[in-house]
Amino acid sequence: MSGGSVTDRAVAVAAWESLFRAQVAIMRSLAADFPAHDISFNEYDVMFNLSRAAGRRLRLRDLNRQVLLTQPSVSRLVDRLAARGYVRKHTDPTDGRGALIELTDAGFDLFRRVAVQHMGTITDRIGDTLGTDELLQLTALCDRLHGED
Repeated sequence: MSGGSVTDRAVAVAAWESLFRAQVAIMRSLAADFPAHDISFNEYDVMFNLSRAAGRRLRLRDLNRQVLLTQPSVSRLVDRLAARGYVRKHTDPTDGRGALIELTDAGFDLFRRVAVQHMGTITDRIGDTLGTDELLQLTALCDRLHGED
């Protein structure tokens, strides 16, 4: 993406700042209301990504790309979840140096239980603020920004 007018840049920066501030405010609100009795917000994020993957398993390096934690933090978090029986680590058969992380049935059950409560908070925070058409538009815009269109 090359230059553009000063106005275009100012609009882009204002949009970014608005998006960033909204994301921070929403994440703080969701974290404050997160049902953290059994798992943390970051553990939930890992389990969420695993629950969406084929066979509920991902290569560790792919999981690292999808969560907002550093690689060493994800590795330690996965180890803690494995010790509690919520995930299993397997050697990657296509790359013996890599690891596959699999969400266990117990982990999936816990994830679903927490997800139902968490979805209520999300609905209250976002769904009660924006209408259905706005939510669909927001989803499409965010997917474009993320490169999923």
